[in-house]
Amino acid sequence: MAHTKEGRKKLLNRVRRIKGQIDALEMALEQEISDCSAVLQQIASIRGAVGGLMMTVLEGHIREHIGAENISPKQRNADTEQVISVLRSYVK
Repeated sequence: MAHTKEGRKKLLNRVRRIKGQIDALEMALEQEISDCSAVLQQIASIRGAVGGLMMTVLEGHIREHIGAENISPKQRNADTEQVISVLRSYVK
């Protein structure tokens, strides 16, 4: 998670853009006039945007928690296991 007000603002802006992409996809499917390639492209764009969001949050978590110098080895191991668990569920 972004640990600054500006970081949170950037994440929320990304989420809102993704929401807009999903809303556009929903409208395209409801109207039934979009061709398949346009729908597929929109889905690919959404997937890429979500992946980018995931990487941004993951990088921040690793840098701020796992990579922090002031945490105990026990806490570092717990945080590492948590990230591994999330990554396993993400790539399924």
